[in-house]
This record gives sequence, structure tokens and C-alpha cells, in this order.
Amino acid sequence: MNYGTAILEGFKYLLSNYPETFVIGQGLWSPWYVGNTMSDLDKIFGKSRVIDTPVSEAAVTGAAVGASLNEMKPIVVHPRMDFMMYAMDPIINQAAKWSYMFGGQSSPSITIRGIINRGGEQGAQHSQALHSLFAHIPGLKVVLPSSVADARDLLIASVLAEQPVIYIDDRWCYEHEQEETPIIEKQLSEIRPKVLNRGDDITIVSSSYGILLALEASKDLKESGIFSEVIDLRIISPLYIDTIMKSVKKTGKLLVIDGGWMRFGLSGEIIASVAEKYQFESGPPKRITISNAPAPTSKPLE
Repeated sequence: MNYGTAILEGFKYLLSNYPETFVIGQGLWSPWYVGNTMSDLDKIFGKSRVIDTPVSEAAVTGAAVGASLNEMKPIVVHPRMDFMMYAMDPIINQAAKWSYMFGGQSSPSITIRGIINRGGEQGAQHSQALHSLFAHIPGLKVVLPSSVADARDLLIASVLAEQPVIYIDDRWCYEHEQEETPIIEKQLSEIRPKVLNRGDDITIVSSSYGILLALEASKDLKESGIFSEVIDLRIISPLYIDTIMKSVKKTGKLLVIDGGWMRFGLSGEIIASVAEKYQFESGPPKRITISNAPAPTSKPLE
């Protein structure tokens, strides 16, 4: 299976086993919007559970937040993460705050899927990775799967969580393939960063598509006699750093790769969290991010 079909399997599992689950958003019946991640779901489960909506991100997300407060488990899909900006009020002012304001007596069990739309030559307004923005907000969990199995299993865990979850997948991962594995139903709170590659010379931390790049880089480094330890964050809010700390204490070097911007981003938060507890003696930690500029439309420039 590949990353895209793994997400599709996650949807099928949830809709088959949890009748309180439904999916709502724009373009859900169109492969042009959501690729192979939702193929024929409306035909299998009906258009009352896979709901293709008019263009109104705020209305769709707000309706789903309301449904989540009435024992439903909605999944909102934003095929272009950029346009989740229209839904900031129901996400940040409502879903993220509800449990706190009501003393934990009620919490929206809602999953909001945002797709990072890179690789499609669609330019500055359609290609942004905004995960750091949502990770900044108390009350939201933020999930960024990199592996094929995690694309499926973390989607399932997100929907079964009793809190609002931002689940973010990246189109650059969609063709990544892996052997079929059985579905593992886990609590989101049980999932921690995973060490994908063992090494003693440098710790490389990333998530989502950055992990695929990190694993490629680790092969090149190995040919030069440098053995890297690659850690997949999987979840960035809350940010679990124990695995990173253990690795950094062994290697003494830290590199963070992030598909977002450098300023006020995930890479800086990871480095700061580690530096608060560890004194680097072999040189300061480094970070590699995209340029502090809007995304170009040209595919080679992108």
C-alpha cells in the first residue's frame, strides 16, 4: 500500500466500525481534490456519511464542532490546508477552548484533516505547511505522519481521541510505499516519537515528508562514515522530547529538519526544548527549513 491508500484504509476502518463517524468537507467526491485517499467512500458508505459541501470552510468546520459536542465523531477535510484560515474561529476559539472552559465536562471529539498541497505547482496560496501555527494553540493535538502505516493508524487514533486533533498529511508523501501491515488501534496519548535509524554521530529529528528526506540523507552520510540517528516525531503537539534527549546525550549533535518556515517554527521549539536541558559541547544545534518566502509556482523552484 502507499501513503494515500493507507489513509483511505483508515477512513474505511473508521466508517465501518464507528457509526458515529462521518466525513465532511469540500471536494470529497473528487479525486482532483483529495487524490486516492477517499476513492469511492461516498459510494460505499453513502453521501449522508461522506458529505461534499459548498465552499464555506467556517460553516463546515463550525457545524462539525457542534456535531462533536453531541456524541458524533466528525472528520473535517480541508483539501488545501491554506484555506483552513477561514475556519480559525471554530478551530482556535471554539474547539481548542471548550474542554478548558467547561472544566473537562465536555470536549469536542473532532478531527480536522489539513492537506499540505505541495508538488502541484499551485503557488503561494495553495502550498503552505502551517503545522507550527496550530501546535502553538493550547487545547489542540497536532499529528504529522510520515510512514505509510502511521498515515492510517494515526488517523484512526486521532478520530478515536476525545480531544480536537489536527491531522496533517503532505501530498509529497502520497506515493511512498510499504508492505501491507495490520491495523493497530491505539490511543493517541500512547504514541511517542520513533527511532527509525540508529547511529552514534548525529541526531536528526523531523516529521512528515522531512523524514523521507532525512532517511535519504542518512544513507549518504553512512557512505562518508557518519552514522545518524533519525527520529520521527509523529506528533508535534504535545511535543515529546525524551527520545530526542536520550539520542542527543549519545551523539552530542542535533539537526532538525522542518517543512515549515524557520522563524518561530517547529525546528526552533525542538532545539530550545533540548537546549534547556542539555549543554552542547561539540557545536550548536542546526536546523534546515524552507526559505522564509511564499512558495513559488514553478515546480523546479518549489
